[in-house]
Amino acid sequence: MTMLADKIAIVTGASSGLGRAIALRYAREGATVVIADVTETPIEGGETTLESIRASGGEGTFIKADISSWSDVDALISETVARYGRLDVMVNNAAIYTSTNLIDTSPQQWDRIIAVNVTGFFYCCKRAAQQFLAQEPIGETRGRIINISSQHGMVASPGDFPYGVSKGAIVQMTRQIAVDHAADLIVCNAIAPGKIVTGKPGVANDPGALDYSRRRTPWPRLGEPKDVAGAAVFLASDMASYITGVNLMVDGGWMAG
Repeated sequence: MTMLADKIAIVTGASSGLGRAIALRYAREGATVVIADVTETPIEGGETTLESIRASGGEGTFIKADISSWSDVDALISETVARYGRLDVMVNNAAIYTSTNLIDTSPQQWDRIIAVNVTGFFYCCKRAAQQFLAQEPIGETRGRIINISSQHGMVASPGDFPYGVSKGAIVQMTRQIAVDHAADLIVCNAIAPGKIVTGKPGVANDPGALDYSRRRTPWPRLGEPKDVAGAAVFLASDMASYITGVNLMVDGGWMAG
């Protein structure tokens, strides 16, 4: 039994990293996956997410989209529904960072982070909810939104002021949508990853930062993209009934320490 059979899912930022892992796992669980990203080329190199899905017998498509553009988001969801008939799961994962503190963050950097990490999520949530309201529910739900937040939405993101602020906004956005639209049968949850080792360039894989994360994480290894993908499958599935407004930690116990 596949957990997401016949589901239509969009995953933003799905060419690389966490989004790629979620998209691949969704396809293995039977979902038709729309890969939304500004580029199709994976940061990690190798075959594209769509090529990997098709090679495994899955179904999907790639649609180029910059989530900071309402017209791109509108076109993304409109094209998905035109092709597949409905939308069941919207995974908002695409995000950027600057690795700058308050003093070093330029107004331009601030504007760009908020445009993608907050306004982009708002656009995707709004447009997905509009589509959910236009379609009949299946079982108890019209559709599910899953926002990728971060442990740094609850505690500070050292040295990355705009990123931490943006992720805090996503946690609250998730609660707002869950409460305001429960009566509409729209489910909204978030996943808060701890330290997940991906191919992301820059400070994310700095040896000192990795050593700190190892010492800070109670579980005897750092996270892998598959750990977040597993949580994303659960929240997208019918097993996650009566669960909405949750910010699910996938952090090896970091926030419990």
